[in-house]
This record gives sequence, C-alpha cells and structure tokens, in this order.
Amino acid sequence: MQACTCISLIFCVFAPVSFGAASISASDVFRFASYYGDHMVLQRAPERAVVWGYATLGAKVELSLSGQKFKQVKSVHVISGVWTVTLEPVPASGPYNLTAIQRGNTVTEIVLTDILFGDVWLCGGQSNMAFTLAQVYNASQELAMASSFPDVRIFQAALEQSSVELTDLAGVEVPWSRPTPELLGGKDFTHFSAVCWLFGRYLHETVKYPIGLVESCWSGTPIEAWSSPRVLHKCGLQTSGSSYLWGKHWRNGVLWNAMIHPLLKVTIKGVIWYQGEANTLYNQAQYSCTFPALIDDWRMAFHSSSEGQTAEDFPFGFVQLCTYKNTTQDGFPEIRWHQTADYGFVPNERMKKTFMAVAMDLPDETSPWGSIHPQDKQDVAYRLVLGAQAVAYGMNVSFQGPFPKQALIIKTFINITFNQMITASLSNDMFEICCLEEKKPCEAGSKWFPAPMDEWGTDYVIVSMAKCPVDYVAALRYAWSDWPCAFKACAIYSADGVLPAPLFLLNLWPASS
Repeated sequence: MQACTCISLIFCVFAPVSFGAASISASDVFRFASYYGDHMVLQRAPERAVVWGYATLGAKVELSLSGQKFKQVKSVHVISGVWTVTLEPVPASGPYNLTAIQRGNTVTEIVLTDILFGDVWLCGGQSNMAFTLAQVYNASQELAMASSFPDVRIFQAALEQSSVELTDLAGVEVPWSRPTPELLGGKDFTHFSAVCWLFGRYLHETVKYPIGLVESCWSGTPIEAWSSPRVLHKCGLQTSGSSYLWGKHWRNGVLWNAMIHPLLKVTIKGVIWYQGEANTLYNQAQYSCTFPALIDDWRMAFHSSSEGQTAEDFPFGFVQLCTYKNTTQDGFPEIRWHQTADYGFVPNERMKKTFMAVAMDLPDETSPWGSIHPQDKQDVAYRLVLGAQAVAYGMNVSFQGPFPKQALIIKTFINITFNQMITASLSNDMFEICCLEEKKPCEAGSKWFPAPMDEWGTDYVIVSMAKCPVDYVAALRYAWSDWPCAFKACAIYSADGVLPAPLFLLNLWPASS
C-alpha cells in the first residue's frame, strides 16, 4: 500500500530614533525616508534600488550616485510632498555616495556616504528572531568576530504599532551600520537578531559580496499582527480581531501597519522568518492558511510597491519551530506541520520558492531564557543558508532532510522509503501509528501507538505495528511531539548526518471512500 504524501552615522542606538509619520509636514522638510542612511546596502543588479524621501511641495529633487569611477544622476518632481527615484541597476560593489539635492526657492543638499550594493534580506518574526548574538552559545567569540565583516550591514526597525498603514517607519532602533559587538550584543531580545546576523554572515562568506540585513520583529507576537487585512480576510479572520498572549494584547494587523508596510518600497532579495510559537496558543488550526497567505501577500505588496523591482516570487525562508516542553503536547508539532501548509516539506505546490530550517532536534532545556529560546542559533542559520543557496541562488547544494516517498504495509511491518539516502538510529517511539476500526482519516483526538523501528537501510526504515491489526492501520507519523529527541539525536538524518528529517504525517486511508 502506497501512502499519499499530501501530507549614516552611528548615533545613539540604545534608544529608538523617532520618525513619527503622523507628525511629518511634507511641505517643510527635505530628507530621505527614515530607512535610508549612511552605510546602507541597496539591492544589486539585475534589480534596481528604489530610493525615496520627502521634499517641499512643487520642488524638484536631483539624486546622484557616485563612486567606483561611476556616476548616475536622476531628477524627479515632488508629488504630494514625496519624491521617489528608481536607480539604474548597479552590480554588487561599493562604496558610493548618494546625494539628494532639492531645487526650488532655495537649494538644499543631503549626502549619504559609504553605500554598498549587494543583496538585502528582511528578517521577521517573534522572540527567537529577536534573540541577540550576546545570548547564543560562544557569544564572546561570535561578538569578537563581528567587526571582521564590514560588508554585512545591519538595520533595525523600532518596536511600533499602528491602527493604520504607515508610509514611513515610526521609529528606527539601529540605523544602517557596520557591525560592532555593541550593536550585536547588548540587552537581551532588544539588539540585533542573532539568526539574522549569522544568516547574513554565512551567506556573505558564500557569495563574497555585500549583504544588507533589515530586522523587523517583536517578541511574543502572533502572525495575525503581521498580516494585512487581505490575509486575514482570506483565512476567515476578523480584521478587527485581537488576541491576549503572554500578558500582552495584540490587535490584528498592527505590526503589518507599522513595521512592514513602511518598508514595501524597498527593493529586497528575500525574507527569513522565525515565528509561530504564539500561534500554538492562538488560531492554531488557521496557521496552515495564515502563513502561506502572508507569504503570498508580502510578495505581492513588495513587488507592486517597489515598482516591480522586488521579485513577485522572492525567496522566503523560515525556521520550523524548535522545542518548548518535554512533558506535554502543546501545539508545537501541529504548528510545525501547518508551517508547511500541511505538506510536511517545502518547497511544495502551495508554498513555492520557500525553504525551511528544521530545528526540532536543537532543544536547550537549560537555556537561561527558557527552553522555548534555545541558544544554538548557529545551526539554525546554517540550515537557513543552505536553503537560500539552493532556492534563492540556484546552487547545487543539499538543503532538505529526508522525506518519505512511499509506505508499504508488509504483514506486521511498515516499510518507509525515503526520497534520499539516510542515516538512522533505532528508536522505540519516534514513529507512531493510528489504529482505527472505521475507515476515516486520523484526527487530533485519535489514538496513536508507538511503532518501534526494527531495521533501517540506505533509504528505508522498517517499523513494527504489532499492537494494531493490519486492517486497522490508518496513519503513520514521525516525531509528532513538542520535544521529539535529544540534541542532534533524532532518528532520521540525511546520509551525511547533517540535516534532520522533518516531522511528517501519512494518512493511509483517504479522506473519503
């Protein structure tokens, strides 16, 4: 029986820099939008970087990019107090100066220096993305190396909420900067993201050109706060809805409005995302809709707002949730499954051009910040970079752990064949079977029994179903618990032992007869 696999200058970065959009009077200010600054990275060719700002009504703005024996100049009229310039494509290089001149009754000039062109990645999510480099294993060593990567630049949006979509960021926590131990360390969960930084650093070591990292994340947040009304409506949720999680009240869309919408004009290469813990408690069943819908919506919004420069199918990577509790079922395996739109793997038909870092084999029971915040962010970032290399850059690298392609019942055993060579260690409880007399799909309340591993080979595993009559075996699942294994000790890995198999669920009976 074959199973179905449906299954700028650095200034005071310790306090936010306020750019309250509601207080801006476009008629009496000339400046770049708050995102832009010295040391920034703009998206390299073949895409074209979009630059915008504010100026006096009726004025004309001239924007020039110079450096590297190269210069381009563009002039635009100010419309409704806003000017926007789309530069010609610039290959990965730098440094450049970017000069904006307002010509009207008076002439005003602003110069941004030390501008690089490379790939810009947006990093979003909740506390495991906000987790800083000072909190990881080997933090002192990691921080000491930071300044050795001056071509990996960082930018961090301030924590802001809004009931309406903002045009400009309401605050900037870290303006574009070269990396320093102070910016990457500091107070827990408030300075620059460890996963974002390590991803960018590892990626830079691979591609050998500048990487710009834009952090916009907030601890303890549900996906609904990061979603536009379009996403909420598509998934049957109230746009005016709200949640109360871990002592804080979140209204739907408030972070989309304040921390994503103001970035939409920026040309980016892609996104990495680490979020989902909050949705183990809230709208868990809807996550298989809200997460893929958010990806689709962000792609559409960035593409249209950047004048078509950000790809309409830009690569989107994410971390499949790690662990929290070792004693109870608390929604973590369900969210891991829903993170893949219930396929178990990505890319898939619903989530194209995505990549995933499996993290369930990286538990940290003794983390000073609680087991929900594991300190090993290096392996997480490394696995994300493998996915980016394959999906975003077309490199021929292995980036996915094994996934079953067939499950055959043979007498009192199930033979599971994987889509690649594997290495395994025998386990008594990582595989489970659902035993039902009635032919229907297994559900959350169904009874599951351990299916001990009896044997494994180059690309297969054989598990026992002795506790269930062969005619009653309805489904098979793997690693379906919050805390399925010890550190890097799950049952199934790629042949080189690097990439763990993700959890999976194979319904052996169809949804309808």
